[in-house]
Amino acid sequence: MTDHVKVEFDSGVLTVTMARPDKKNAITNAMYGAMADALERAETDPAIRAVVFQGDGDSFTAGNDMADFAAQSKSQGGVLHVGRFLKNISSATKPIIAAVQGNAVGIGTTMLLHCDLVYVAPTARLITPFVNIALVPEAASTHLLPARVGYAKAFEMFAFGEPVDAATAVAIGLANAQVPLEELRGKARNAALALVKRPAGSLAQTKALMRDVGSLQAQMEREGDILRARLKGPEAREALMAFAERRPPDFSKISA
Repeated sequence: MTDHVKVEFDSGVLTVTMARPDKKNAITNAMYGAMADALERAETDPAIRAVVFQGDGDSFTAGNDMADFAAQSKSQGGVLHVGRFLKNISSATKPIIAAVQGNAVGIGTTMLLHCDLVYVAPTARLITPFVNIALVPEAASTHLLPARVGYAKAFEMFAFGEPVDAATAVAIGLANAQVPLEELRGKARNAALALVKRPAGSLAQTKALMRDVGSLQAQMEREGDILRARLKGPEAREALMAFAERRPPDFSKISA
């Protein structure tokens, strides 16, 4: 295990497990780096035919580790690996399967839009809280989510940030199936093993035809530019201050 991420390979399947259950698998910069590395390994190793993402404990992921995120943003050196992770997951040619239990916050939901199969436990709650913290969505989700669930539902998810439960996630096309918690990882692995037996070239070309990687990455760049600008603005400052002070933010006196 490296940086709270376990990477295991067996029978053609690379399994990537976020293993920080005491912090609800909140993702640090180092974890993004490890997951980006795993995706690069999958692309370059022909023995890897499918990738599974999962999380230890009672949550898939609480999203970004805010303290680590703030520290990395202020740092003058080092590499922010989130961009590399997003680039790699958006351009992956191998099938990606996700097994989701508990909360999938922020990137925990938007990364699912880049997965080819998503299985959710009854405890799953998909949450997109970007507007609530005065930011904008990422991972090209501003294109992918409306395409998946329609504009009205996507706007509702982004604007209110309210959790989407497992049954609703399946009903609106964010997940393939709801699976009992004790069967979740087995379901994801069995799906991956079934894909391993399919012709890899045909799968890769089918996936490529279904996704315009250039368009997705261009949208990610737009989102990233706006997000970085917003982080310097008064709404984000109020949101972060309110978070630190454990109070509701007050945006009423801040103009758009």
